[in-house]
Amino acid sequence: MGEGIMRLGFVSVNVTDLEAARKHYVEVMGMQMTDRTENEIYLKGWDEYDHHSIVLRQSNRAGLDKMAFKVHTYEDMEQLEKQLQQYGASVQRVSKGENHKVGEGLRFRLPSGHTMELFVEMEYKGKALPQVNPAPWPEGLIGVGAPRIDHLLITAERPHETVDFLMKALNFYMSEKVVENERSETPIAAWLFRSYTPHDIAIIPGKDEKLHHFAFWLDEFNELRKAGDVFSKHDVPIDVGIERHGITRGQTIYYFDPSGNRNEVFTGGYIAYPDMPVVKWTVDQLARGIFYFNHRQEWIEGFTGVTT
Repeated sequence: MGEGIMRLGFVSVNVTDLEAARKHYVEVMGMQMTDRTENEIYLKGWDEYDHHSIVLRQSNRAGLDKMAFKVHTYEDMEQLEKQLQQYGASVQRVSKGENHKVGEGLRFRLPSGHTMELFVEMEYKGKALPQVNPAPWPEGLIGVGAPRIDHLLITAERPHETVDFLMKALNFYMSEKVVENERSETPIAAWLFRSYTPHDIAIIPGKDEKLHHFAFWLDEFNELRKAGDVFSKHDVPIDVGIERHGITRGQTIYYFDPSGNRNEVFTGGYIAYPDMPVVKWTVDQLARGIFYFNHRQEWIEGFTGVTT
């Protein structure tokens, strides 16, 4: 097998008011709008070079439309198609242009019912910085000025089935998992990666086909604090934060877009390697794993229970 999946490519999200969503993601988060149609808006961060990393879709309900992961080569995609079929997945071919500015790909459903796609090529847009002798950041950033998307977290009624699928059919690695006790191995929840971060996707217990959040990367803790200021200034509903995760060690603020989709700004964490041992969290310590500072159980149930 070649290199396989490289990273999270884009997240397509349903929103109930496209103009309110545009204001949130462009004027608060500082994303660049690269295109729009009557029912869709395409966005990228200033440090992303592909045409888009987020698609906002006008819909009568919020939640995840689909997630798409970028693959190194078409040979890799063919190999992954075989693995998916061996694993019993029903795989559809996606033709070039079916996704705006994206080349051909594959579409299938996870055991949790979420739609996932793989693609190799997307139209190149370029960063907000030059490729020769760039400054550390561009002038004129708006609001949070998020450089890029980072990961997403979904819910599943039988999380271990989706975790198993992602690891066996798509070669994801596991960084951390929640188990019943120290002797247990079956994941109740898991954090999986293909790039170099603690997670490109995570799966926790909950309803099938639901989105818990998708996250924006920030380069350092001071930017997280500034994001909190920006959210307060714009009356963005903050869910939790500033907090620290025991799982991934990241620092975080969770908040909601105008349709009720949960977002996260995330920094810190560690570099993940395919050969590193998996970190286990036992259920009795899960509250500390989720929010290391303020691990009150009643918080956690509200936090994990709200999805779109």
